[in-house]
Amino acid sequence: MLRVLFFEDEKSQQLSPLALTRPVFELVCGRFSLRERVVRTHRPTVWGGLVRDHLRDAYAEEFSDTFVNDFIWLQEAPTVVINGRWIPGPSGLNKVADEQVGIVDGTVAWFVLHPDEAHVLSAESWHDEFGRIVQSRRQVEAGGGMIEYPWDLVNRNADQLRFDFRQYSRPTGFDRPNSALMGSQSEVSIPDSAIIDPFVVLDARHGPISIDPGAHIQAFTRIEGPCHIGGESRLFRAHISGGSTIGPVCRVGGEIEESILHGFVNKYHNGFIGHSYVCPWVNLGAMTSNSDLKSDYSTVSVPLTGEMIDTGARKVGSFIGDHSKTAIDSMFNTGSSIGVMAMVLPSGQLLPKHIPSFSRILRGQLADGWGIDRSIETARTAMSRRDRKLTPAMEQMLRSLHSETATERLAAIEFRRTRARAS
Repeated sequence: MLRVLFFEDEKSQQLSPLALTRPVFELVCGRFSLRERVVRTHRPTVWGGLVRDHLRDAYAEEFSDTFVNDFIWLQEAPTVVINGRWIPGPSGLNKVADEQVGIVDGTVAWFVLHPDEAHVLSAESWHDEFGRIVQSRRQVEAGGGMIEYPWDLVNRNADQLRFDFRQYSRPTGFDRPNSALMGSQSEVSIPDSAIIDPFVVLDARHGPISIDPGAHIQAFTRIEGPCHIGGESRLFRAHISGGSTIGPVCRVGGEIEESILHGFVNKYHNGFIGHSYVCPWVNLGAMTSNSDLKSDYSTVSVPLTGEMIDTGARKVGSFIGDHSKTAIDSMFNTGSSIGVMAMVLPSGQLLPKHIPSFSRILRGQLADGWGIDRSIETARTAMSRRDRKLTPAMEQMLRSLHSETATERLAAIEFRRTRARAS
């Protein structure tokens, strides 16, 4: 019997704004999140998670048959404990053994927790106790990699898509009337229930292409591999470059380059999104675009919770949190961070790189948002359009986030005002 526990370590905050509304092990790289990949590959009998307090109730509601922040459950039997930031290599959990700890670049990837060790765990102390427990284990290389920042997910996405295709896809080939495949039939996996209109081009010369059941690819769309299109998503005259993941129930038009659209993203119209990660329930208005390359080709810095972090990379786009909305012609700067439930009304110029959660851009100025009640109602309406409900637990999570992010939001607004007065 395999029992698995996913946990969030102290670096989870570095994955803001993407992880503000979900545990880090639910972030997507390739076709799946870490949790989905481990469950699919190793089929644990039961699994649980240790998540940040504000996520607990909503996550427990979403996965009602699992164990969230449940320390009594951990006392019942040995459990494989997995760092939520770990991207497993080809061996996955095959190296896991008692009295060992899997390490990636000095960080714990996994270890086995015994029932007698679980007795000392509590909500206040489990981080420290995990650190103490692994000190008694013999270190071995876990393989794979560790996600540090949001752009790591994007940078790893192409290779992970190739790996996931080999592990989880059954090549079907491609033979649809009046559409074209460039590359090998063995690099394409498309179920019969996916609708592929005439005049679609699939370019699998540089990587595989997988499409899930119920997806609809409209005419004049071009998809380059490696790429994955999630179930029930619709592509409208889109150009999808290699290294891109389009999650389930997305509406996508225009150009996408090496980006991850987590799921339930609406980007129906033209516009460019490159080297970016877009969270669920984001609506990108017509011609919304981001820069992903600076004019001087220097490395890009990204503001995470207001602090500028040098990515060391030359191509970095935008990282957009859940439920944020952009109006027509919004233009994001290179390396932008947009929080949860931001409302962006453009003014014909590049937007600020740091747009905190629950804030708005109005006439070119950063300001506090529309108010949490109005934002909640907007989210409820948007979700109902895709036959989903904003539950009380989700609403409470968003209200908690509104309070927790107030300091960052007000500091950013004051900084912009001070700079405007100085100029």
